[in-house]
Amino acid sequence: MKVDLFDFELPEECIALHPVSPRDRARLLEVRPGGTPELADHCVSDLPGLLEPGDVLVVNNTSVLAAALSGVRLREDSQARISVNLHKRLDGHRWAAFVRPAKRMREGDRLRFTATGGRAGGDNACLSGMLEAVIETRRDGGEMVLAFDLSGAALDDAIAALGAMPLPPYIASKREVEARDAEDYQTMFAAREGAVAAPTAGLHFTHDLLAALAARGVEISVLTLHVGAGTFLPVKVEDSDDHKMHGEWGEVTPDVARRLNEARAKGGRIVAVGTTSLRLLETAVDGNGQIQPFAGDTDIFITPGYEFGAVDLVMTNFHLPRSTLFMLVSAFSGLEVMKRAYAHAIGSGYRFYSYGDCCLLHPGTLAEAGA
Repeated sequence: MKVDLFDFELPEECIALHPVSPRDRARLLEVRPGGTPELADHCVSDLPGLLEPGDVLVVNNTSVLAAALSGVRLREDSQARISVNLHKRLDGHRWAAFVRPAKRMREGDRLRFTATGGRAGGDNACLSGMLEAVIETRRDGGEMVLAFDLSGAALDDAIAALGAMPLPPYIASKREVEARDAEDYQTMFAAREGAVAAPTAGLHFTHDLLAALAARGVEISVLTLHVGAGTFLPVKVEDSDDHKMHGEWGEVTPDVARRLNEARAKGGRIVAVGTTSLRLLETAVDGNGQIQPFAGDTDIFITPGYEFGAVDLVMTNFHLPRSTLFMLVSAFSGLEVMKRAYAHAIGSGYRFYSYGDCCLLHPGTLAEAGA
C-alpha cells in the first residue's frame, strides 16, 4: 500500500513529554468501528468497565535497558563525537546498534563510551570508567554491528553504568533525559531485561487498576517481546511492500499459550496490551486460531488486509504518522476509522506517543481494514 495513505498532520503540542500521574489517569479513546457511538472518551481507570469477565489482558514484561550511549569515534589521530542506540543483542559481546553520524563511520573504527551524557558514574563499567567497541559491520539505515571489548555480565554492567534511558527521538529532541525517566519509562510488569524501547501501552497500569480488573474477573497473562529501536525508524519507502522490518526476540511460554486458548474457548476475549503483545501473539497463532508456544525472532509486518487470528481487542497508544504501528492499528480497526479517531483525539486534546494517552480498539470488518 502507498505509505502516503497513513500520513496525517499532528501539532507539536500534542506530543507528551512526560506521563500523567497517577498513570491510570491517562485518557482512553474507545474505538468501535460501526458502533454507536463509534468513538467514546474515557479514562484508563475506566478499563474494567469496558471489558467483560473472562477477558484476558496480555502484557509484555520486557524491561528497558539503559541503551543510549555517548562517546567518541577514534581513528588514527582524530576523534569525533558519536551517539549510539543499542537495539538488539547478537551474542555475548556483540550488539546491533544505530550509530550517529552514520555516514562518517567505517568498519574497523573504534568507539569509546564514557559516562558523559549517561545516567551514572563509570566505576562499575571498568577500571578506567569507559567502554570500547569496534564497528564490525555496517548495515543499511545507519545500523551497525558493534563488537565490545567486554562480554557477558561485565558488558551488561558497563552498559547499565554508562548508558542513559533511550527515550524516543520525538521526546529526546525536545528535552534532556531526566532521573525520573528511569522509572517513568518502565512498565510495572518489567522483569526481563532486553528492550531498548518501552512497550508503552503497559505504562498506564497501576496496582489499583490491576486490583479493579481482578475484581471484574479480567485475567492478566504475560509474554516477552524485547522491543528494538527499529520501532522508531521512519518508513522511507513509497510502498509498504518495500519496507523491511527489524526482527525482535519474543517468547510465549507453553503455559501462557494454553491459558489463552482455554480462555478463548470459554468465550473470553484476548486483549493485547500494546502492539508488541499483538505482534507476538499473531506470530504465535496457527491457521486454526490456536496460540502456540513460541521463542525466537519475529519480524511480522501487519498492514491493512491482514487477517487477525489471535487478538480480539487492542489497547495501544497513539502512533506516528506514516509509521508501521499506525499501519497496524489501521489493519485492525480500519484506515478510515483510525483517521477519524486520530482527528477526534487531536481535536479533543489527547496526548500522543510514548508518554501520552491511549486507545482501546475493537476490530473492524476485513473490508474496513483493507480500505
